[in-house]
Amino acid sequence: MTEPIALSRRALLGGALAGAAAIGLAPTGASASALPGGRRPGPGTLPNPNAAAGTDQIPQISNIVIVMMENHSYDNVLGMMQGRGDGFVLGADGKPTASNPWPKSSTFPPPSKNAVLHAFPMPNPCQVDREPYNTWEAFHVSYAHGSNTGFVKSQSGPVSMGYVEPSILPFVNSLAATFPVCDRYFCSVGAQTYPNRRFMMGGTSLGLTTDVLNSDKPPNGTMFEAMNKHGISWKNYYSSLPSALIWTYLVGVPDIRPNLVDITGFFSDAAAGTLPAVSLVDPDFGTQSEENPQDVQYGDQFLSQVVSAVMASPQWPNTMLVWCYDESGGYYDHVPPPGAVKPDKVKPVLSAGDAHGSFNRLGFRVPAGVVSPYARPDYVSRVTHDHTSVLKLVETKWNLPALTYRDLHADNLLDSIDLASPPAFLDPPTLAAPADPAFLAGCLSTGPGTIPPAGYVTTG
Repeated sequence: MTEPIALSRRALLGGALAGAAAIGLAPTGASASALPGGRRPGPGTLPNPNAAAGTDQIPQISNIVIVMMENHSYDNVLGMMQGRGDGFVLGADGKPTASNPWPKSSTFPPPSKNAVLHAFPMPNPCQVDREPYNTWEAFHVSYAHGSNTGFVKSQSGPVSMGYVEPSILPFVNSLAATFPVCDRYFCSVGAQTYPNRRFMMGGTSLGLTTDVLNSDKPPNGTMFEAMNKHGISWKNYYSSLPSALIWTYLVGVPDIRPNLVDITGFFSDAAAGTLPAVSLVDPDFGTQSEENPQDVQYGDQFLSQVVSAVMASPQWPNTMLVWCYDESGGYYDHVPPPGAVKPDKVKPVLSAGDAHGSFNRLGFRVPAGVVSPYARPDYVSRVTHDHTSVLKLVETKWNLPALTYRDLHADNLLDSIDLASPPAFLDPPTLAAPADPAFLAGCLSTGPGTIPPAGYVTTG
């Protein structure tokens, strides 16, 4: 019997697979009503039961591009975008009114009795190493039964109340202010990166709640295998490691490897107009993904490069790009996550001391939006989405069967585009230039500064 693969996230990205060389690489949610014959919808249900699986249902869109960054909440990145989207409420002083108590039981001793920590701007583009946390336990403590008042109390501590000023991430703020932004897009589970990315690819994490991988195979496979089965072209363009291999069993699937392509191929394919039907585009997970302790400006620069390449491509007139972050990283967000459909009967694999629970609730909000010629101008989507909405979009486009109950019931993000009117963004708009990491160079060596800055702690 083959032993299961068990790799930690940092080991994997640090070279446990020796990079790519180790694998030889150069419409809306489903109705709950009964189907014909009295059958209840379940995994295997087609978005359009009256058409064959694999048939194109949205001819105006030929190419779907998916870009997933890492570890930031909506409020942390877009909270200060005023007049658009559900971000921070600002007081008369222009500062966010959001706060969390700093309890005695916190891992980090409070600076004073009855201390209250207010949301504060991060001192510079760099982040604290290994803090904040978005473990299963940190999520449940932060969620605090729906009050979202436990962030400082959790493993994350005071840095969780930090946010990034728009001037540090000018491109993503411009993107969210120009194209549709989704202010009810939640990560799929209150847990770490790998479980959430598994949901996007397979509609389930198959019990995974941490960033320690195993070789489990979901019963109905992933969207990659579904696309291969129906002759739908796709590529996972990677900068350091293909994120498709978060489902590690795919390493041994022969017709997966040819679809794993170095990031340089994305830019050349976009310029040549030869992008596949579905492109999953990965940043360098060590420098560009925006995970702590990275300088977030490198992520802003990467996202700008990808979006700009798509808008300049000959394929732009028929493209839909979805950008998002995989999970909130432990940073504060003020919107309580709603309940969710359990993907399957697999229970979460928990550690000693973890809060009891199941996959019946979404994680915190993450920044997300849609870029397309058909995008609705001045639109804010308040439809509840999670990462399985991206999967559902692919399924809806090519009438592919649902993989789990979660993607079966997910919304497909099509509320953000208008296919009945002339495309409003056929001529791509001018967006803000990305952040220049050289402008504030040095924080990767000097650190993120004093957290929290002076003046953001009061007495309750």
